[in-house]
Amino acid sequence: MVVLDVALPIRRHVARVAPWFGPAFVAAIAYADPGNFATNFTGGATFGYLLVWVIVAANLMAMLIQSLSAKLGLITGRDLPEMCRAHLPRWVSRILWVQAELVAMATDLAEIIGGALALYLLFGIPLPAGGLITCVVAFALLGLQRRGARRFETVIGGLLAVILLGFLYDALRAGADGPALAAGLVPSFAGTDSLLLATGILGATVMPHVIYLHSALTKTRAVAAADPQRRREALRCQRADTLLALAPPAWSTSPCW
Repeated sequence: MVVLDVALPIRRHVARVAPWFGPAFVAAIAYADPGNFATNFTGGATFGYLLVWVIVAANLMAMLIQSLSAKLGLITGRDLPEMCRAHLPRWVSRILWVQAELVAMATDLAEIIGGALALYLLFGIPLPAGGLITCVVAFALLGLQRRGARRFETVIGGLLAVILLGFLYDALRAGADGPALAAGLVPSFAGTDSLLLATGILGATVMPHVIYLHSALTKTRAVAAADPQRRREALRCQRADTLLALAPPAWSTSPCW
């Protein structure tokens, strides 16, 4: 009886806050992409733990920016592109639109090539066929949104968990040098090459299209400004959602692995 008395409030609390969680996990999948893997693996293979601090700084910056984007959609009920169009000159909005389209196309190209290469390395599937399979899977995932945002967010969160578990397994198998890892948290460079690579790591981490996306995902959960208590709860959950979602990509793509 005591167990039931304790469990019931917990279940009610989980049921109340659960709807606020999910958007950040969709945004977080963009941080576990081929660009991040390529730059971070190169950093780890070339400079060891030297650039760990860049990963930490870049992901802390990403958490802050994504949290602000999510807060915008949650409170205003409008996404970042809509706010840009409403409050910026028309020519600035058009420049931002062109920038977002170009960034999205470049990112899609990297994802398709990355998926094709992965299928080739794992199963020997020819690159053109691998690219086609990657496109079909991507559209199938997008099609899940017709069955509700929650199902789409759950599937994306599951895929993110698979990536995290895979890299945790590799990390445990390879081991880590604790003192060297701690030393890597101190900002430093080892010449021009490390500086250029750090710039690439930063550029692969903070991406404009994901900032736009996060506000669009949270605006469907917009909170009425007239209810301060509900708004505070939503903002607390949003911050926790962002922290929980963006921390795993930071671990899984760290060059120390």
